[in-house]
Amino acid sequence: MTVIEVHNLHKRYGEHVAVDDVSFTVERGEIFGIVGPNGAGKTTTVECVEGLRRPDGGTVNVLGMDPRTDGAKLRRRVGVQLQESHLPDRLKVAEVLDLYSSFYPRPADWRRLLDEWGLAAKRDTAFGKLSGGQKQRLFIALALIGDPEVVVLDELTTGLDPQARRDTWELVERIGERGVTVVLVTHFMEEAERLCDRLMVVDRGRVAAIDTPAGLIAGTLPEQRIRFRPSSPVAESLLAELPGVASVTVHGPRVEVAGTGDLLHVVTSVLARHQIIAADLRIEQGTLDDAFVALTGRRTT
Repeated sequence: MTVIEVHNLHKRYGEHVAVDDVSFTVERGEIFGIVGPNGAGKTTTVECVEGLRRPDGGTVNVLGMDPRTDGAKLRRRVGVQLQESHLPDRLKVAEVLDLYSSFYPRPADWRRLLDEWGLAAKRDTAFGKLSGGQKQRLFIALALIGDPEVVVLDELTTGLDPQARRDTWELVERIGERGVTVVLVTHFMEEAERLCDRLMVVDRGRVAAIDTPAGLIAGTLPEQRIRFRPSSPVAESLLAELPGVASVTVHGPRVEVAGTGDLLHVVTSVLARHQIIAADLRIEQGTLDDAFVALTGRRTT
């Protein structure tokens, strides 16, 4: 079931076009990622979905509602973690959750959220005393306080150390396991590849591609490279004639085979038939970061 439908979305700030004819859909229960360089239009796009910004053109439908006209109803069913969020330093964790729960007719149990998100020991701690990772946990808990069907998380791990980032990834996976639809804006390719079912690559306000992480890699960087040290000499022609093989290169005792398709299987099968062992075998193929560069011509940072 489709829960978010965006068609031909446009948003302009003066002469600057931030979002230019963007269209996509998000299915119920999936983690849908939006990636792109800084200034690509990612945050503007999700702010139009959330109802925080009014688009200049196109249509947005979230859970059967238009954010422009049904904003109050929509906010009861959609949780949001903004790219930048702040709270008064002296406000305690439990006070924040109790306050925010009062905004919803049927809120989640904020005491349960304290336990689920590892904040029980910090319930009486002032916001200003929390670490970066603890603050992010609190903001995610606040996004879930209304027991939403859809959650939008915008750059939630920016500024976190590697361990805190991975801890946060586990929390996002737990949201998805509960059947909540997640829209995740990020510029970390490792984060996108681990968490997202599908990705939309945005560049200069336009959609460059939409696919699964594996599909983006295969579609833009289909070539693989296999390197190994054969137990006995192998004729280059033996490998070059195999289906999918684009090139064979010998570097001293090592052989490198480049190509597409089920390359590993066809190469190892022919070696086995000739009783040749492929020692120190390594497989190299494109990463999501490589695919991103191929699609946009730019790196994320």
